[in-house]
Amino acid sequence: MAKLNINGEIVEVDADESTPLLWVLREFLDLTGTKYGCGIGFCGSCTVHIDGAAVRSCTLPISSLKSSQKIVTIEGLSPDGSHPVQQVWEELDVPQCGYCQPGMIMSVAALLNDNPNPSDRDIDDNITNICRCGTFNRVRRGIHLVVDKSKRGGAS
Repeated sequence: MAKLNINGEIVEVDADESTPLLWVLREFLDLTGTKYGCGIGFCGSCTVHIDGAAVRSCTLPISSLKSSQKIVTIEGLSPDGSHPVQQVWEELDVPQCGYCQPGMIMSVAALLNDNPNPSDRDIDDNITNICRCGTFNRVRRGIHLVVDKSKRGGAS
């Protein structure tokens, strides 16, 4: 029985210790916002936060996690959609199909937490998620808009 701190709640999950966190979230806890993409930690659709860092959950066995680590999924980032990244994504209509966007939003939120004023180079180096629809220009524009709004006091 694994004890995990997910979205601020301690949950017990009866899963094999080698089960990837992604499948625990989706299949055991019905938190389906975190998506399966490639299964090898490359595409980023499965990105969650662990202690504030963006982590690919599809290759992370639950045995490597401690109950003291705080896991946040897209559902826990902001249940009402008020996170600044979510607001800007909606304002700019960033997603096309939207499948990869929960992971993209989680990666962007982690980047902005660590670096509240990233350069284009910082964005390129840190946002390595893959979007098959090619929304990368809108993602970059969205990141810069979140930063601009934050500087003006329009987002926190």
